[in-house]
Amino acid sequence: MAKIVSYKELGLSNTKELFKKAYKEGYAIPGYNFNNLEQLQAIIRGSIETNAPVILQVSSGARKYADPIMLKYMALGSVEYARDKGSNIPIVLHLDHGDTFELCKSCIDGGFSSVMIDGSHLPFEENIKLSKQVVQYAHDRDVNVEGELGVLAGIEDDVHSEHSNYTDPNQVQEFVEKTGVDSLAISIGTSHGAYKFKIKPGESVPPLRFDILAEVEKRLPYFPIVLHGSSSVMPEYVAMINKFGGKMENAVGVPEEQLRQAAKSAVCKINIDSDGRLAITAIVRKVLFENPSEFDPRKYLGAAREELVKVIIHKNQTVLGCAGKA
Repeated sequence: MAKIVSYKELGLSNTKELFKKAYKEGYAIPGYNFNNLEQLQAIIRGSIETNAPVILQVSSGARKYADPIMLKYMALGSVEYARDKGSNIPIVLHLDHGDTFELCKSCIDGGFSSVMIDGSHLPFEENIKLSKQVVQYAHDRDVNVEGELGVLAGIEDDVHSEHSNYTDPNQVQEFVEKTGVDSLAISIGTSHGAYKFKIKPGESVPPLRFDILAEVEKRLPYFPIVLHGSSSVMPEYVAMINKFGGKMENAVGVPEEQLRQAAKSAVCKINIDSDGRLAITAIVRKVLFENPSEFDPRKYLGAAREELVKVIIHKNQTVLGCAGKA
């Protein structure tokens, strides 16, 4: 049986005070997903360079791919790395889209400082019951919990839905009061994956439902809101992928100016995954296309890592507003 440890022993932060500061000062903390060493290195380096708090996110798919123990110690290594570089940026280790009590418990016992229980696919009362169970276990160990109301369209690892189901503002107060969650992910038009909107050439991306967000803010004053599926699907990387042998026509994401607007509201955490994947894939394709005899992973993964550092810096400085907020 694995040893039960507290995130405090591991030097990790939780999100309670981080979200209070973000809410007050009008910025959002990034939730960056990672699956391998190069992604993690880029996220930490970009966060250190911008002096920004960061939430390292591990999905159930990442746990299956890279092994839970390996991922945990990679994250802990990032804490040691930051401190060795003289940086005290807060680093949170968060379970993204946990769908069972057992999965959330396993992560809490393993030292995660934050978990998400995603019961959004369940009927309202069942979502409350499951989320409350996780909250009770987590709060006894000073771990924060993110819940979710509303369903995002798209595909990301094991999370997939063909259609969006916008969050009903009439349900949010009851959900938070009955579950005790510390933050709430809502659906206002973002979606998972690189194909967020079905639009024709020349059409504009539909705006996020800021009216829903505003109504949620009224019902839950000073409460941290989370946006999932918030990659912008940066067009330069889509173009690069297509130029060097890929096929990603009509891949579009959420405009960055809309995310910046959201970050100035009650939205204290914005999840970004696909943009990182696209940057890495674009550079790997480019390096191997231009150097077809290359077989050293350090050459193409190293170049991809450096590009992802640039993405993290850009997101923190320009989109989320969290640079200099550590």
